[in-house]
Amino acid sequence: MPAARVEYIAPWWVEWLHRVPHLGLRLQPVDSTFSPADETYQESLLFLGVLVAIGLGLNLAFLAIYLVCACCCRRDHAVQTKQRGSCCVTWTAVVAGLLCCAAVAVGFYGNSETNDGVDQLIYSLDNANHTFSRIDELVSGNTQRMKMDLEQHLARLSEIFAARGDYIQTLKFMQQMAGNVVFQLSGLPVWREVTMQLTDLSHKTAWVEYYRWLSYLLLFILDLVICLVTCLGLAKRSKCLLASMLCCGVLTLILSWASLAADTATAVGTSDFCMAPDTYILNNTQSQINTEVAHYYLHCSQSLSSPFQQSLTIFQRSLTTMQIQVVGLLQFAVPLFPTAEKDLLSIQLLLNSSETSLHQLTAVLDCRGLHKDYLDALTGICNDGIEGLLFLGLFSLLAALAFSTLTCAGPQAWKYFITRDRDYDDIDDDDPFNPQARRIAAHNPQRGQLHSFCSYSSGLGSQCSLQPPTQTISNAPVSEYMNQAMLFGGNPRYENVPLIGRGSPPPTYSPSMRTTYMSVADEHLRHYEFPS
Repeated sequence: MPAARVEYIAPWWVEWLHRVPHLGLRLQPVDSTFSPADETYQESLLFLGVLVAIGLGLNLAFLAIYLVCACCCRRDHAVQTKQRGSCCVTWTAVVAGLLCCAAVAVGFYGNSETNDGVDQLIYSLDNANHTFSRIDELVSGNTQRMKMDLEQHLARLSEIFAARGDYIQTLKFMQQMAGNVVFQLSGLPVWREVTMQLTDLSHKTAWVEYYRWLSYLLLFILDLVICLVTCLGLAKRSKCLLASMLCCGVLTLILSWASLAADTATAVGTSDFCMAPDTYILNNTQSQINTEVAHYYLHCSQSLSSPFQQSLTIFQRSLTTMQIQVVGLLQFAVPLFPTAEKDLLSIQLLLNSSETSLHQLTAVLDCRGLHKDYLDALTGICNDGIEGLLFLGLFSLLAALAFSTLTCAGPQAWKYFITRDRDYDDIDDDDPFNPQARRIAAHNPQRGQLHSFCSYSSGLGSQCSLQPPTQTISNAPVSEYMNQAMLFGGNPRYENVPLIGRGSPPPTYSPSMRTTYMSVADEHLRHYEFPS
């Protein structure tokens, strides 16, 4: 007696997704009944992908407008503004990094759930396929024994018992029973075509699931790498690295929206199937399986009787009758015809083997095993599978938000980098506190070996022993003189104001300026008296 059916209850997310409006490309309502072969139903799922594509277009348009505005607007580069901009960029990068990590964590969970659901579906299909193959194997084995093996033994016994009409009648009766068994077995469904379809479906599902799982895994890794390298570019203030990673971020943004479109269409279509799976299977197996048989396995309940019960009962009675006849022949015919004992014992073994096979056939034809596989398949695809797709959709949204945030932070970081470089450019290259000067000195160590500013070997001879004047002259007539030559790589630079009368050490002059400087010095000596 079959056990009560464990009822399949669609989870709430299946009902919620099934209520999503189904519209064609011309915005006409479409029936939400799962029918993947219908073109209008295919358009309704494609329309969902179009909606997601519109979301991608709006996202890219917003980013384009923001980038144009951020690049065109000029802001005051005051210290407070720069500090505020740097802090904003830092916190934006932190928030985007946290969003990316959260998105990848959600994606890993959703990818695992979907993979578990599909694996359970494949496992259930393989189990059902094994059951169907076992049924065909038992039916073909019993048919072979009744048609071929039993017939051979009965033919030899007919030759042996040719002189005994009563024994011949017993053999004909056994032959009639064997034909009756073969007829009942021929009435059982043949699952060979179903087995081939299930095998093909299992292999295709496993192939698609493997590459789907692998694609999402690579997408997760790509998201993490781009996010981390972008944050590294912001920390290192590398404009080249930042620009490259932002371009890759835009590509990842497009991939996130594309995955969202695929997940949405797949989740809605699968939910439509999960709302009424029995109806879809019954409608699509009419040409291969009897409706009564399909209904028996799909609704395995106590109120339903097995459609194979009559055939199995006749099979059992026929075997019992033949076994009784064989026992009678062994008891009465063998003493008269000893050569018939071998064939009769072979027939007895054959009937015993058929009886064992009958019990196995009765067990595998019972609806409980196949119905459990059916419920496991529904649970895998409708519970874990769709739940995982929802988490993958959430991953796509979070990843799109994270990379949109990073893209928006890019222009601000770029402006900050340019402003900082401009501030460094305004500082004298020879300033020892200039970070750029330190970096240049590190790459050009010869430039850092500067002579002392206090070198007085200028060729003036006794001018080095002169005391500085008591008064300073600010309106010196000399227009140009040299600065320290070694500070500028050996190329002399001339300034407009001399250092005469400032108490500073005399600079190194060019030969053309030496005469002018000497004349000016002599003029000052005539106006001032030096203490003895």
